[in-house]
Amino acid sequence: MIIRHNTVAVPIGNVVLGGNSPVVVQSMTNTNTEDIAATVAQIIQLHQAGSELVRITVNTEKAAKAVAEIVNRLQQQQITVPLVGDFHFNGHQLLEKYPDCAQALQKYRINPGNVGSGASAGGRFERMIEIAIKYNKAVRIGVNWGSMDQKLVAKMMDQNNQASQPKSNTQMIQDIMLTSALDNANKARQIGLPQEKIILSCKMSRVQDLVAVYQALAQQSNYALHLGLTEAGMGDKGVISSTTALAILLQQGIGDTIRISLTPEPHASRTREVKVAQEILQALGLRHFMPAVIACPGCGRTSSTLFQQMAQDIESYIAQQMPLWKQQYQGVEKMNVAVMGCIVNGPGESKHANIGISLPGNGENPSAPVYIDGIKSATLKGDKITEQFKDILNNYVQTKYV
Repeated sequence: MIIRHNTVAVPIGNVVLGGNSPVVVQSMTNTNTEDIAATVAQIIQLHQAGSELVRITVNTEKAAKAVAEIVNRLQQQQITVPLVGDFHFNGHQLLEKYPDCAQALQKYRINPGNVGSGASAGGRFERMIEIAIKYNKAVRIGVNWGSMDQKLVAKMMDQNNQASQPKSNTQMIQDIMLTSALDNANKARQIGLPQEKIILSCKMSRVQDLVAVYQALAQQSNYALHLGLTEAGMGDKGVISSTTALAILLQQGIGDTIRISLTPEPHASRTREVKVAQEILQALGLRHFMPAVIACPGCGRTSSTLFQQMAQDIESYIAQQMPLWKQQYQGVEKMNVAVMGCIVNGPGESKHANIGISLPGNGENPSAPVYIDGIKSATLKGDKITEQFKDILNNYVQTKYV
């Protein structure tokens, strides 16, 4: 059983991070925020895919002006997903100049390495925190190893060079990230931002670095934590790297919200990062979003591609039905469905699932036993096995999840 790291609960609109709340899935648009229609459309797409927070870039005056209208258009369509403003070099100016933007957002993302603090930086960090306090907004203090505070880097590296037993550069980068996050959190609290309005993140692009930093964060604080492997990359590489890092930390009870930073294919949907985040949480048993279809990988015993086609068909059918099912049938997202390819593991897996079918393999009797809650309930034959199984599946959902 996974025991969650004890963190302070942070309300963000209609979502709560930390405390005893489930791990929250979030994502980020890649539209130009100045393009209101495109940004609204992508926010809706991400939210419908399952994103419970959506971050948007706020980098120009036109983008800041657009935020309130974006929220207004979302509300007109009864979309209440909280929006997070991603601020960097000029966030203090935009928030001060456009109070409608400051009010419309539910959370600000501040990168200390790009914002800077103190008199030499024009008090930019401090001014943003004061605005967050004024509008009662949450703040993610997000340290990123691609944009660290260079003054802090120089100071800590000099100290390390003078030490009798200097740490490695890798250890120092981890220490600098951790120090930056905790120091800036303390600054924010000294200004007056309460702990229940602060989320911390230390984004790295190497798995072991990320794990080490977040383990230290969890040991040294109880702030709500945002997990994500930055610049994870494209395709399988990005998915595997992100899954590896986040699964280790989530298994240790570390992390209150996750974002999978995948580089999408050109013109591809942005929603894959949402689905990957959901799959990670579901695989760990932390949350359930969709019934799981269990299928064997196939071998020389399985008959052509029948079981593969059926597994794919059933998975697609469930995905199509879920918008309706999740409204009408409570708990259906925890259902397990098995589509197996031969007699070796087929009946056993089907019995372990809520509902399962074991298709005939090479040389086997051309019939497919169906099991419901561990008991054989039917035997299907012929060319319409898939449609017949869908009917059985529908009936099971309607009678089991009422």
